Amino acid sequence: METLPIALDAMGSDFGPGVLVAGALEAAQLGIPVLLVGDQAQIQAELAKHPSNSKIQIHHTSDAISMNDHASDVRRRPEASINVCTRLVKEGKAGAAVSMGHSGATMASALFTLGRIKGIDRPAIMAYIPSQKGFCALLDVGANADVKAQYLQQWAVLASAYYQAVHNRSRPSVGLLSIGEEEHKGNALVLEAHPLLKATPEIHFYGNVEGKDIFKGTTDIIVTDGFTGNVVLKTAEGEAKVLMGWIKEALTSTFVAKIGALLAKPALKKITQRVDPSEYGASVLLGVQGLVFIGHGSADVKAVKNAVRVAHEAYQKDVLGKLRTLSNTSAN
Repeated sequence: METLPIALDAMGSDFGPGVLVAGALEAAQLGIPVLLVGDQAQIQAELAKHPSNSKIQIHHTSDAISMNDHASDVRRRPEASINVCTRLVKEGKAGAAVSMGHSGATMASALFTLGRIKGIDRPAIMAYIPSQKGFCALLDVGANADVKAQYLQQWAVLASAYYQAVHNRSRPSVGLLSIGEEEHKGNALVLEAHPLLKATPEIHFYGNVEGKDIFKGTTDIIVTDGFTGNVVLKTAEGEAKVLMGWIKEALTSTFVAKIGALLAKPALKKITQRVDPSEYGASVLLGVQGLVFIGHGSADVKAVKNAVRVAHEAYQKDVLGKLRTLSNTSAN
């Protein structure tokens, strides 16, 4: 069976198509077929800067949703690059869509073009946060600020199916983010969601977890509302940058410290890689009838490459088929 390419929105970035094209080329060097969607002239101009034997396809479209546009604009601009990406997925011409641009527009395009998986009320964005045990999958991280308890239940099922398929982990543990481990603690949403999750046979529910448990890796997956999840994600990313800055400042403060820095350089590199968001590439949008991945608009070349890589892995492992099967079973 022919391997479908990953459709990358070549216009969705804070830095223009240059970073996206460079990242696509690095992904192509891994043997991943990439379809760049956007203005052909601009894409070809960037490709000319990187002589490569890698085959990159281009799907021309002159329109693009900028960061200043409203997410609802996707409905009246069918030829915008993100709409073309999701349409290619729906038509079976691309295995997944990747955008490092307007996250709201990407989600709106996915919903408008692909629709929701049966039994799912709202899609959610799942991101990885580094932990002592590797990483923790957190959702929702921004798609839904106000949610209902059944949304958390549905997301737990989706995240479990995704985690099992991609990471080959049988029955990953699921935690419910709260202000205490005890079952009786939490706001109205948590108190309503806890018994629902506890009674869901498709997941391995651990119980309530606190903020510290995200970084301890107490559970494989943690569910929460999009407002809280987004705050947690951005706080974690911001703190990681500050901590690495402090370490760099300390290691260059004196001559002796600089010598120590040279000796510790290999270990520090490993730490930097673990907390670097670009290592994880992009976050998956769970709940729509197609594979869609959303990255940072400020993504660098490595982040783009890894975003395409994780999208390709999900496509190769038929994650969408597994999500449909498990969520349909849960809905019945």
